[in-house]
Amino acid sequence: MNTELIQMFRDKIEKGCVIGPFMKTCDPAFVEAAGYAGMDFAILDMEHGPISLENMQNNIRAAQIAGILPIVRVGNYELIAKALDIGAAGVQVPQVSTAEEAERVVREAKYFPQGERGVCRFVRAAHYSAMDRAEYFPTANQALVIIQLEGQEAIKNLDEIMMVPGVDILFVGPYDLSQSLGVPGQTTHPEVVAQMREIVRKAKEKNILVGTFTDNSETLKMWSDAGVQYLSYSVDMGIFCEACAKIKEEVQRIRE
Repeated sequence: MNTELIQMFRDKIEKGCVIGPFMKTCDPAFVEAAGYAGMDFAILDMEHGPISLENMQNNIRAAQIAGILPIVRVGNYELIAKALDIGAAGVQVPQVSTAEEAERVVREAKYFPQGERGVCRFVRAAHYSAMDRAEYFPTANQALVIIQLEGQEAIKNLDEIMMVPGVDILFVGPYDLSQSLGVPGQTTHPEVVAQMREIVRKAKEKNILVGTFTDNSETLKMWSDAGVQYLSYSVDMGIFCEACAKIKEEVQRIRE
């Protein structure tokens, strides 16, 4: 199923932009609902979310059932292969600052000849060995590799990072970037925006896809207009919190 989802995702992002939330939930129902709502992908978060690897399997299953691409953001290199083994359609790796680190991500995520991922076909991604090995390994190498650029060291090494083969998307983390510029949390600060625009410009010159995080309609439009095609919109818990707050405000207006 991931093969079809990945191809659909690639076709759509080549024509325009895709959108999906970060998700910290441990409940697969939220992931499934995001898919039925029409989101293109979900970034299932193991860096800042409380979810275990065991629970993550069910979130991935829910994504596949609802037709939303399951991308797992890992917290360390050791989780890359584990996330792919349980069926992630791609991995998103934070705090990549050098070409060497980007190369390691690709090595950990890909089988030969693209990488050195540990070989095991008795895993969920290979249908627990029911999938023919001649089919599984090349199919597994279709998984997306997304790296996050979040600080000044990454910006300094951008040209070298962009030369690393096997990286599908460069994701610019605006919050960590703002902190590295001394304006933590100010994601629309002129210096933050200027650096992000320069990254987008350089990447587009080399036909490299770029992603970023947005949490309101204004920044979503700004970065979509700038050519960012992998658009993460807010976080499941924040979306739910905001929806609850709007309902409460509406009830208060009715009572008045």
